[in-house]
Amino acid sequence: MSRVFNFSAGPAVLPEEVLKQAGEEILDWHGSGMSVMEMSHRGKEFISIAAQAEADLRSLMKIPANYKVLFLQGGATAQFAAVPMNLLRGKKKADYVNTGQWSKKAISEAKKYCEVNIAGTSQDANFTYAPSMDKLQLNKDAAYLHYTSNETIGGVEFNYLPDAGDVPLVCDMSSNILSRPIDVSRFGVIYAGAQKNIGPAGLAVVIVREDLMGDALPCVPTILDYKTQAENDSMYNTPPTYGMYIAGLVFQWLIKQGGLEAMEQKNIRKSKLLYDLIESSALYHSPVAAENRSRMNVPFTLKNPDLDEQFLKEAKGRRLLQLKGHRSVGGMRASIYNAMPEEGVKALCDFMKDFEARNK
Repeated sequence: MSRVFNFSAGPAVLPEEVLKQAGEEILDWHGSGMSVMEMSHRGKEFISIAAQAEADLRSLMKIPANYKVLFLQGGATAQFAAVPMNLLRGKKKADYVNTGQWSKKAISEAKKYCEVNIAGTSQDANFTYAPSMDKLQLNKDAAYLHYTSNETIGGVEFNYLPDAGDVPLVCDMSSNILSRPIDVSRFGVIYAGAQKNIGPAGLAVVIVREDLMGDALPCVPTILDYKTQAENDSMYNTPPTYGMYIAGLVFQWLIKQGGLEAMEQKNIRKSKLLYDLIESSALYHSPVAAENRSRMNVPFTLKNPDLDEQFLKEAKGRRLLQLKGHRSVGGMRASIYNAMPEEGVKALCDFMKDFEARNK
């Protein structure tokens, strides 16, 4: 049976090359006689897998030496609590930018540990844009400034890096990490759930500047203490070993593709195909401000919502799956992460043109 084009927002499509390699190695990893799922996380085989994954991620993102890379459990949601517990460092306030559902969840969690200042929001327009830098009202005494670089549900992506001055910049980069080059040195902490551009659900990657570790709140669970995890190479407890292995294969795949510079150009081409079609259409509409339209998640609506179910049914018949929008916003959403081939986006565009021609 041939594979479908999977537009799921997460868990999301993985590179076919990665899945094939994982399949070939599932019973016997490199002559070890074991699956990676069966290995001790403290054995030399898995330690080599983890070390290579970190080295490749550092190379891809050009991560400076004074940053630690952690592979943790709990996805990005666990980091909503870990960030304030590790970064408040004696301060009582933190700045947050509110651009949608995931920002709101991070804010709600942070309020358990500190006073949250909403430095900027797009709630006035139903979260269809990202506030510009000149609209942010920052607190110079904040412990950190947190923002979500790409809102998976609303399809809103920042087109700039906020400047917080001497205040550490923290970013939930779950749904656009590795989709373009970034200057890691501008950040205090970057964190990302794996299930969009990295690997299987359950794993989180955290990149943290060393000087921000070591002064966590007394209430922090040990497994969420950045310093403890860094001192134990992310292995204070048994880490998500198979997720780390798949992530490592994805990093190697990205290197073969030409790195993040090449991936950015591919993502620009893919998203342009879809947005150009939507812009030229009388049936489809993008609710997001043009300057903040995500390259990763493309929400759109049909002029006649009565056609939604028919659209989804016919798309499934064309082997185009997981296009239904999030329940909180409705409509459609096509998630076109790194692993979505250009052929998949072209197939979706062809279907959308044909559907519109038959439903004017």
